[in-house]
Parts: sequence; C-alpha cells; structure tokens
Amino acid sequence: MTLEVVLITGMSGSGKSVALHALEDAGYYCVDNLPPELLKPFVALEQHHKANKVAIAMDVRSATSLPLVPEQLEALRSSGVRIKALFLDATTDTLVRRYSETRRRHPLSRSDDPDQQHALVDAIELERELLADLREHTHVIDTSIIRSSQLQGYVKALISAPTAQLTLVFESFAFKRGIPVDADYVFDVRMLPNPHYERNLRALTGQDEPVAAFLGQYEEVRQMERQIREFLAFWLDALAKDHRSYVTAAIGCTGGQHRSVYLVEQLAGYFSAHWTTLKRHRELDGIDPARPAVRTPH
Repeated sequence: MTLEVVLITGMSGSGKSVALHALEDAGYYCVDNLPPELLKPFVALEQHHKANKVAIAMDVRSATSLPLVPEQLEALRSSGVRIKALFLDATTDTLVRRYSETRRRHPLSRSDDPDQQHALVDAIELERELLADLREHTHVIDTSIIRSSQLQGYVKALISAPTAQLTLVFESFAFKRGIPVDADYVFDVRMLPNPHYERNLRALTGQDEPVAAFLGQYEEVRQMERQIREFLAFWLDALAKDHRSYVTAAIGCTGGQHRSVYLVEQLAGYFSAHWTTLKRHRELDGIDPARPAVRTPH
C-alpha cells in the first residue's frame, strides 16, 4: 500500500491547526510541528507500520532546518511516497489583526521590544523571508478572508484530487477585497457588462441561469472566456512537465458575485474534461465581510 503524506506549512496565524484538524477528520494520522530532520525517519516508521495516510505540520519554529524540506520531499516522491504539500498564507494586516485578537506572541517576536506592533510586523516579514523557498515548492492557500469551514473544505478538496497529475484550480474573487495571494495567474474582468446594474439580477450570482444567459449574450464576455481558455490550454502541458502539482487561475470582478463566478464556472466546466479541476468562489462561500474568521495563530 502506497503511503500518502500531506505536508502543511505556512505563516504563523494562517490557520495550520484548522487545516490539520480537517485532515484528522478525513482519516489522516496527524503530527504537529515535526522537525524537518525527522521527516524521512518518521515516514519510514509509518511505512513500517503499514500506514496509508499521514499529515504533518511544520512551521518557522524549525527555521534553521526548513531548507532541507524541498529536497526531502523530492526524495520521498522518488521512493514512491505520494506527497501533497500545502502552504497557508495571509496578508500581513490579517496576521497582525489575528495576533492582536488572540493576544499571543509570534514565535519570532522579541519580548524586549517596546513597540510591540512594530516588532510583530518585523517578525512576520522575517518569517516570510525564511519560508520563501519552501513556499515556492508547495501549493498556496490564501486564508486572509475565508472562514475556518471554507479552509477545511479547500484542504479536503485538494487532498482528494489525484496525485499523479496537475490540478487546475479556478478561483473567483472581488478586487475590492484584495487579490488572492495564492493565485498563479490573475485575470481582471471588471470591464465586462455587469449584471449588478440589472435589478432582477442583482441578488443572483454567476451560478444562476438568468445571470449566465445575460452574460453569455455578449461577444466580449465570450471573447474573454476564449482568450483565458486559450492561454491556459497553451501553457498547462508545459507546467505539468515542470512537475507542477497545482495551478491556480484567479478571476476577479468588482464584487466577486457575477462575472468572475460565471467565468470560473464556464472555464472549470471546459477544463474538467482534460484536467483535474477544482472551483472556489471566495466571496460566495459563507464569508463574514466584517472580519476574517481564521483567527487562531498556529
């Protein structure tokens, strides 16, 4: 039986504990804050015990040995272990707010700094620098404005995707709430006709047939869809040959409700015939617009 290992890493305060709980619920044996030096021995032990699903969380507390991880992951893949590596990220403002709410110290903060706010921002930026290389070798999930339940859903969807091929993720979003930091490609569709100004369509979304019919009648909407589709179709084979496990295409409009949602639905439907494809609608999935809900700094 082939062992599957899910590695969860990322910024402190980005929701790693939430993700690990989701994996535990999905039947994974979970280990938090495993030192990178123990990754290969631990995997060997789990293989000896005939385990089939293991999830491991690592963070900046192991900063000095984190550079070992990409090479270790590649060695494990070469030995037949199925690896899925996820990196949870969030904006600096979001992380500062979460730490302020919980009144916990960042693991890299200096307790002797009189300006605690400045010290926290410095610690977050140092952490970004230390984790930058590891981030390049993983699939990034932006947790800045999503609920814990939504993050859990994202993680479960990603781990259920086949390991052996590239997974294409389409994500709709609202520019007014920020560009997702997990996007590999960002497409701006705010210049397209907006159903928001049609009274009978305003309360609907791009998943509803009346909105789809409204947008589908415009040549510029069809042309935008065609051009995004052609761009991705041209490059996906090259990305897969470059050993990319995930590619995220984010499509944004003003409110993240109509145009971006419609195009994500259309594009995901088209590419699902050829690639493993996932959909995310950041602004539609139970988000409280007043504040982020992934608040625990772990």
